[in-house]
Amino acid sequence: MKKTLVIIAIIFSLLATSCVQKTYKKTVVFTLDVSEIKNVKKVGIRGNDKPLSWDYDTEMKAIKKDSLYQITLTGETGYKFTEVKFVVNDTFELQNEDNRRVDFSEKDTTFYNAKFNKR
Repeated sequence: MKKTLVIIAIIFSLLATSCVQKTYKKTVVFTLDVSEIKNVKKVGIRGNDKPLSWDYDTEMKAIKKDSLYQITLTGETGYKFTEVKFVVNDTFELQNEDNRRVDFSEKDTTFYNAKFNKR
């Protein structure tokens, strides 16, 4: 009986400690070129990791009206990348294509530059 309890305790402790994935604080500066689109009213981003969501746009701010938009996001993740898509005037880019994959830099901040609907 004692031997069984010891074995169960060892198995439980291994399971409890081996499942924890290390997380990292990551900052990404997304810059989006929308210069080829006319009548830009709203620019956003959607994605996998908080603070992003696939359910709603996170608004990007104009750094050059009707041309360049930017947002800086910081979050905790256990992954070395994230996936996103940009949205302009409520229209998703790259429809029926894979999401954009953003590989995190080894440094504190990753800079990701994109052109709407272009790889």
